[in-house]
Parts: sequence; C-alpha cells; structure tokens
Amino acid sequence: MLKIDRLELGPVQTNCYIVSGEDQHCIIFDPGEEAGKIQAVIKRKQLKPLAILLTHAHFDHIGAVDELRELYKIPVYLHHKERDFLGTPKLNGSAKYAAVPDYRVAPADRLITDEQTLVIGPITMDIFHTPGHSPGSVSFYFPEDRFAIVGDTLFSGSIGRTDLAEGSESVLLQSISSSLLTLPGETFLFPGHGPETTPKQESQYNPFLRP
Repeated sequence: MLKIDRLELGPVQTNCYIVSGEDQHCIIFDPGEEAGKIQAVIKRKQLKPLAILLTHAHFDHIGAVDELRELYKIPVYLHHKERDFLGTPKLNGSAKYAAVPDYRVAPADRLITDEQTLVIGPITMDIFHTPGHSPGSVSFYFPEDRFAIVGDTLFSGSIGRTDLAEGSESVLLQSISSSLLTLPGETFLFPGHGPETTPKQESQYNPFLRP
C-alpha cells in the first residue's frame, strides 16, 4: 500500500505530495516552494526519491523543482504542452503578480505525450490529460490505492481558475466530467490547494458541476 504525505508550501499554500511505496522509494508531486521542508520529510522518513512529477507548470507548483532535482539527481516529468512554461514567466503565471518574482525553471527531463500507465520503480499510476486550468494539466490516478492527484483541475467545492495562459472553462469542465467524476465515487482526489475530496462529493455538492 502506498503512503501519502502532504505539505502545504509557499505563499499560496500549494499542496506538495510525497507518495512512497516499497523499500521507501518515493515520488515528489508539485514541489511548489520551501525545498527544505520537503527534504526534512524525506530525511525523517528515510525515503529515496525517484522522480518529480508535475500536474502542471504554474509558478506555485514549481518553485522547488530545480533544487530538489539537483539534490537527488532525479528526473522531472511534465506534459509536453507545457514544455515552455517552466522557463517563461508569462506562461507560468509569475509575471502576472508584482509581488512574485519571475520563475524560471530548467526544462523537464521527461515529457508526457499520451495518456498512459507510468511505472517508476515500485510505483504504478495512470496518467489522465485533464486540460482547462492549463493546457498540459494532468491527473495521476492510483487505482489499487483508490486515490488521484489532480492538481488545480478540481477542488473541494470548486474548480480550477481559467484566466491564466491558455485556460478554458469549457475544456476544464469537460476534463472533470470525463476523467475525474467517472472514477469510483469514493476515490480520494488530492488537489493542488485545500483538502481532499471525492467524485461522489463533488458530483452532489460542487456548485460549478451541478446542472
């Protein structure tokens, strides 16, 4: 059974997830800021990082990428439609805010091009392309453990914003409907901000998804 650690990091409290499996191997999802806090959890639990996976490349999800990649010598995975976002402040959203420095991160090491089953060490997951919040947003689904990491596609009681580069509300709603709400109702959905939820809960109570 996989284990999940959640850290709320950076100025907008972005959720970073550390998913660990057999032999303490782990994957880091969306290390948005505060690399030291991520390192502390990894050290305390004696974990062995294998990769960094990004649900998308907005600035609040990528701030600690380069530091962790260099420290652990691990690859970074990102959807190919956002290959230019990491190094471009206008695309990753950091240029939009005067109080936020321009974020420029080195290119991803591995580009996701298709929906697929991805195996990294002992950890297996399905990748769903869930655009709308951004063009290359993806969700990572772990069917055996009944959870998914969904980035800023869907939140508890809300949905992702669509006013940043290449966002689309109609595309976002279609992604949620076809990829997330079709999962088993009690699947835990871990979003980029805020608490976890389930497809059943969002289908019934999310005001953005009700007819």
